[in-house]
Amino acid sequence: MATALSKEQIISTFGLSNTQPAVMDGVESYGSGSGVFKISSPVDGKELGKNAKASKADYEKLVKTSQAAFKVWRTMPAPKRGEIVRQYGDTLRDNKDALGALVSWEMGKSLQEGLGEVQEMIDICDFAVGLSRQLYGLSMHSERSEHRMYEQWHPIGVVGIISAFNFPVAVWAWNSMVAAVCGNVSIWKPSEKTPLTAAACMQLWSKVAKANNLPAGLMSTIVGDVAEIGETLISDKRVGLVSATGSTRMGRRVAEVVGSRLGKSLLELGGNNAIILTKNSNLKLSLPAIVFGAVGTCGQRCTSTRRLLVPENMFDQVKETILGAYKGLKIGSPLDTANHVGPLIDKDAVAAMQASLSAVKEQGGEVVYGGEPLSGSGYESGCYVTPAVAVAKNEMAIVQHETFAPILYLIPYAGGIDSAIEMQNNVPQGLSSAIFTDKLQEAEQFLSAAGSDCGIANINIGTSGAEIGGAFGGEKDTGGGRESGSDSWKAYMRRQTNTINYGDTLPLAQGIKFDL
Repeated sequence: MATALSKEQIISTFGLSNTQPAVMDGVESYGSGSGVFKISSPVDGKELGKNAKASKADYEKLVKTSQAAFKVWRTMPAPKRGEIVRQYGDTLRDNKDALGALVSWEMGKSLQEGLGEVQEMIDICDFAVGLSRQLYGLSMHSERSEHRMYEQWHPIGVVGIISAFNFPVAVWAWNSMVAAVCGNVSIWKPSEKTPLTAAACMQLWSKVAKANNLPAGLMSTIVGDVAEIGETLISDKRVGLVSATGSTRMGRRVAEVVGSRLGKSLLELGGNNAIILTKNSNLKLSLPAIVFGAVGTCGQRCTSTRRLLVPENMFDQVKETILGAYKGLKIGSPLDTANHVGPLIDKDAVAAMQASLSAVKEQGGEVVYGGEPLSGSGYESGCYVTPAVAVAKNEMAIVQHETFAPILYLIPYAGGIDSAIEMQNNVPQGLSSAIFTDKLQEAEQFLSAAGSDCGIANINIGTSGAEIGGAFGGEKDTGGGRESGSDSWKAYMRRQTNTINYGDTLPLAQGIKFDL
C-alpha cells in the first residue's frame, strides 16, 4: 500500500519552494546567484524541485553568522541546550510520516527505511537531551599539596558536517544534535543529490529557533558545488571540526586538507562488510540478515553486506537458499510497502553496477543471479536493477573494492574459522562485520583481539543497521571516526586540564626547586 501523501503534499508540508535557497540559517534564507541543482526522484524520474547553489560570498556570510551564534550558544547551560534539542525531537515526531516519505521520494529507499531514518533522528535527539546533563570530566589527585587537578570539556566552535545521499538526514542529526548539546554550532553541506530533505529539516529547525528567540546560525545548511563550497569549508580554519561521510577517496581529501591546517576531522567512509557462516550457523536465522543486508537501500548503505563467507562443504546448499530468496524479491516503488527493493540513486549508479559485474566476469567470477537494469512500466526512472549474486574469490580486485549497489559476493572458504576471519579482514575497509554461529568459542574468537578488525562486530545479527546508543564507525580505509552514541561526544569538544593552587606556597611539579 502506497503512502497517503503525494510528492506535492509532502513538499507543501515543509513549505518548500520550486527553487530552494542555497543557505538556510534557521532565521534567514538566501543565496541564488550561482546556478541550480535539478533534483529528480529515482522513484519515477520526475523532477522534485530545484536547489540554488551557494557562492563563496554566501559561505562567508554564513560562517560569520555562525561565529556570532556560537558566542551566544556556548554560554547557555548544557541542560538548556538539551531542552532546545528536545523540542526539535518533538517536532520531528510530529512530522515523521511526511519527512520519512520525502526521504523515500528523494533518495529512493523504502518507506519503512525512510521512516526508520527519521526515527534515528528522534532517537539521537533523546540521547543528546540526556547527554546534556552528562558531559563529565575527571578529577585527579595532584602530587602537590593544597592543589586540585581536574579536566573539563569545552565546545570547539563551528562544526562542518558533510553528509552523503544514502542517509540524507540521519547522519546530520547524529552529528548536529550531539554537537549542539556540547555547545557548538554547525554548518551542514548535504549531498547535492538530496538537498530537499535537508531543507525540510531546516524548516522544522527554524520553527524551534524562532519560538525560542535563538540567533541565526546555530544550525544551518549550505548547498553548493564541491569545488566552490566543499573545498572552502574543509580549508577554513574557522571550522574547528569537519565531520565527513562518503567515499574513501573523499575522506582522504578531507583528511589531507583539514590535517594540513591542524584541524580535527571525523571520517565515516566506505565499507566492505562480510558475514561469516560456520558449520555451527543457524541458516534460517541468518537468511533475513544476509538478504536485507545486501539489498536494503538497494545496497547503498555503508554497512551493506557485500561478502558472504561460506564453508566449502556448505557452499552449494547456501547458494541455492540465497538464490531462492532472491527470486522472491519484489522490486518497485519504495513508496509501496509490498516491495523489498527500490531504485538506485541515479543512472550513474546503475552504470557503475554494470561495470562492476563486467569486472567480476573478467576477473574469473560468475554472476549467478540478477544484475539487469529494469525498464518498462514502473521503472521509468531508469534507476531500477535486479539485485545480483556472484560467486567470487576474496582476493579479486573488484571484491576488494566497494561498489555502492546490490551485489552480494558468495565466497567459499576452507580451514575453519581462522581462515574465515583472516579472509574477512583481508580487505582495505573495516566498518561492519558479523558471524552466525551457535558455538560460544567461535563467537568469542570473532570478538577477540585476534578476531574481526572492524569497528562493528556482531554475533547472530547482520552487518546492516546500528542503534544510536553505540559508537558508530570503522577502521582502516573506513576512516577511524566514531559518531552517535557512547562517548563519541568527546570528538565535538576540546579537553582542558586545570590545576588550582589553594595554598599560600608555590611548589613545582616533580619537586623542582626554584627559589628567588
